[in-house]
Amino acid sequence: MIGVVLVVFLISHLLPGGPRSLLGLQANPVTVRQFYAANGYNRPLPVQFLLYLRRLLTGNLGFSYHYNEPVSTLLAQDLPKSVLMVGLAYLVGLVVALPIGALQAVRHNKPVDYALTGGSLVAYSMPTFWLGLLTILLFAVRLRWLPAEAPQGATVGQILADPRGLVLPVLTLAAGTVAVFSRFMRASALEVLIQDYVRTARGKGMAERRVLARHVLRNAILPTITLIGLSLPAVLSGAIVTESVFNYPGMGLLFWNAALSHDYPLLLGFTVVVAAATIAGSLLADILYGFADPRLRV
Repeated sequence: MIGVVLVVFLISHLLPGGPRSLLGLQANPVTVRQFYAANGYNRPLPVQFLLYLRRLLTGNLGFSYHYNEPVSTLLAQDLPKSVLMVGLAYLVGLVVALPIGALQAVRHNKPVDYALTGGSLVAYSMPTFWLGLLTILLFAVRLRWLPAEAPQGATVGQILADPRGLVLPVLTLAAGTVAVFSRFMRASALEVLIQDYVRTARGKGMAERRVLARHVLRNAILPTITLIGLSLPAVLSGAIVTESVFNYPGMGLLFWNAALSHDYPLLLGFTVVVAAATIAGSLLADILYGFADPRLRV
């Protein structure tokens, strides 16, 4: 976390315009000097970084200049809404990707395998913002099945009150997850299919569907649990773009606006939260892997 905060701290201070951009082009030199002195921007960067770390240890994420509110308050308002969208995208991605990966393994080197592989590569290589625009053009503009804008609300309850508005953002964010998880599941299932215990089960006359359910899927899904934690940064980065495209009122849109307005405290506060979530996600994936695999517990 310290390494991530350090990198973002340096990058944010190297942005064009620097902290002066917060005051606008009409600010006079006296106002700029007073602003720098009041916020410590006139001190050397190492000193500024150490002071920021000291504030972090007390739970102080700083004060947003753009929104004129504490950063912790802003993040607490928008974090649950981002968790909702990321969680739904993960759920949709897993529900769709795992059966697709297993089907590809069973139909290895068959037309259906080639078709699904091509679709996965297209979904994985397509930029999130472009995919979002295409879904808006197709489902909102041409077909008029779904709204182009995500639900607007201050709470998770208000967001869930408009489930139709969640469909396009969730599907856009889940597309990359489906592509990655299906390919990973396919490779894992292919490795399991050649194991001795699978051949033994088939030799005993066990039905193919039962072999897949009891022996193949249960063992092939184990490495995917680790991938859930490792893929969290990519999903969160996609959430930033997705929220900005669909105007979803979450942390991603908040970060996007903070970057445009050079709101350094908000940028750093977002980075701290995302870094903590990434580390926690990886740790949780390792713990779940231990529960899912009895060999590790032994």
